[in-house]
Amino acid sequence: MAKKDRTTDVAGEEDRDKWMARFQVRLAMQPGVDRAVVLQAVKEVTAHCADTGEHPQTAFGDPDAHAVEAAARLVPADRAAHARRHNTVVDAFSSVLKRVRDVPGL
Repeated sequence: MAKKDRTTDVAGEEDRDKWMARFQVRLAMQPGVDRAVVLQAVKEVTAHCADTGEHPQTAFGDPDAHAVEAAARLVPADRAAHARRHNTVVDAFSSVLKRVRDVPGL
């Protein structure tokens, strides 16, 4: 019986972990995504890869692109739109505060 190459197994596992970490971070950055959405998406990817033996890169492609697709599928459109509007307001307010801090004498 042939022994498994532990170096290959560890490298493959590390690569899979990196893909999943990037996917989770990119997913969490999408508008309207909360903890439940991240957990659901991770569960789907993990289950698929466990069932098929595929690497997530092979099954789902780029983690950034899959995060966008998963958010579009799992986040209700109204919640995503609300989060985008909220983010726009917060970004505008932050920009104004930065400019005020840059004014001498204030």
